[in-house]
Amino acid sequence: MGTIKLQNIRTFSFHGCLEEEGKIGSDYRVDLEVKTDLRKSSLSDDLNDTVDYVLLNRIVVEEMAIRSKLLEHVAHRIITRIFKEIPSVSRIVLGVSKLNPPIGGDVEAVTIEMEEYRN
Repeated sequence: MGTIKLQNIRTFSFHGCLEEEGKIGSDYRVDLEVKTDLRKSSLSDDLNDTVDYVLLNRIVVEEMAIRSKLLEHVAHRIITRIFKEIPSVSRIVLGVSKLNPPIGGDVEAVTIEMEEYRN
């Protein structure tokens, strides 16, 4: 087994419960970790034998572009899509952070983290 991590994927998205957040947008950071079997690709040196991190990044960016009120909702969509499109992924740990959230304080980021295993 092995782990593939994509760290600090940055997007400008329009998530949030406030109407203004849907119009103004904010900066977000996504951290993704997937568990998969890397033994075959370590021997074959063939992209077809591993999880393509370009595809992982595309899934994150496309799902982050779809407005959600809650970070949990967009995270769930990302997890569901990865499991659907990449059968070799057995576990996902996903963090979605809203940078400089409008919560009336000096807060660098609010982060939700979800961990899911393939059923």
